Amino acid sequence: MENIGAVFVSEVVGTAMLVLLGTGVVANVALAKNKGLGGGFLMVTIGWGFAVFAGVVVAYRSGAHLNPAVTLGLVANGAKEFGLGVPVNAVSVLAYIGAQMIGAILGAIACWLAYKPHFDAEPDPANKLGVFSTGPAIRSYGWNLVTEIIGTFVLVFVVIAFGGNRQGASGGLASLGALPVAVLVIVIGTSLGGPTGYAINPARDLGPRIAHFILPIKGKGSSDWAYSWVPVVGPIIGGLLAGWTALSLLPLLAT
Repeated sequence: MENIGAVFVSEVVGTAMLVLLGTGVVANVALAKNKGLGGGFLMVTIGWGFAVFAGVVVAYRSGAHLNPAVTLGLVANGAKEFGLGVPVNAVSVLAYIGAQMIGAILGAIACWLAYKPHFDAEPDPANKLGVFSTGPAIRSYGWNLVTEIIGTFVLVFVVIAFGGNRQGASGGLASLGALPVAVLVIVIGTSLGGPTGYAINPARDLGPRIAHFILPIKGKGSSDWAYSWVPVVGPIIGGLLAGWTALSLLPLLAT
């Protein structure tokens, strides 16, 4: 139980750091009167990549899952232990995912506090929501789901491939290393992020969306719950498929 508590705190803090810095770069680019206003999608993508870098460094003890899709992908891949030797079971899986959700909400709230005057000055509700959660460039739920599945598959498959070759049982993004995982997130964003904004992480999207819903944001508009299932279901499917595929495919690639 002591180790579960330690990984819980690690995942809360790491995910909060990831979301604070990731939503922060979007706020800088999208909200009125910011110095980074109009910085563009590439700035956002690089910022999110290094937000993941910071989250991995902070949450190294827990394996730095920071993402329910990573946690479930490792389970599908047959992991026996998580960080600090915590056995894989229903309690530990719920602890990881619960910590990731709490951390994501806290990180989004911290971002709102950091940019409060700019949220107040921004006239477009869509820009305010875009700081917190993803949305499609072309709304087509089926194809948006496919995009999220593919992007998350790439993330989890590469993490498992690298982790299996180096650290195995520790799993998570930490098995890839902070800088390589930042580069991986950047390349996923630049290659596959255009259609949906590449959530590739249910906690990263749902947690801030909940924060957007509950916070007293001036003129915030809808939280777009009609779309909210896509960046949750898509990454979960992608993570599970990556875990299962890696079981049979990676041994062939390693030989």
